Amino acid sequence: MSSLKAKAFIGLGSNIGDRAGHLKTATKELEKRLEDATCQRSPIYLSKAWGVTNQNDFYNQVIAFETGLEPESLLHHCIQVEKAMGRNRARRWHSRNIDIDLLFVGNNIRQSEKLNLPHPMIEKRNFVLVPLMELAPQFIHPILGKTIEELYLQTNDLLEVLMLEMHG
Repeated sequence: MSSLKAKAFIGLGSNIGDRAGHLKTATKELEKRLEDATCQRSPIYLSKAWGVTNQNDFYNQVIAFETGLEPESLLHHCIQVEKAMGRNRARRWHSRNIDIDLLFVGNNIRQSEKLNLPHPMIEKRNFVLVPLMELAPQFIHPILGKTIEELYLQTNDLLEVLMLEMHG
């Protein structure tokens, strides 16, 4: 663990069962595992599925917190929470009770088989950009060199993202 803290942003999504409940459970589990971190939470948003579209609509949210953990350790915790909640990672872009994506950890950049950071395609996904704008519109993408707000204004994604709960 590093003595320097970085702001981490994690994307949460669910399209099966108690979707809002799954997001809240994942947040609580992450807070417990991550040094009792207190998370900032975006509102919860509703969006159509992205990628494979013949499935239930998703509830999406972004959470943020300060951490001294390395990105690889954070990813491990995210995967452990998914497993504990019964996530099956066998099929990509299909229905799931919880999806936890490590979006940013400060300005860290990682390109490996296990971790790509920042998360790929953030700039192409309104369901990530819209909740991220609630928490950090001026955060600068460390590879693209643009703020989250600029990325949102320039995206070609036409997916509508509707706010459901103000305080997820």
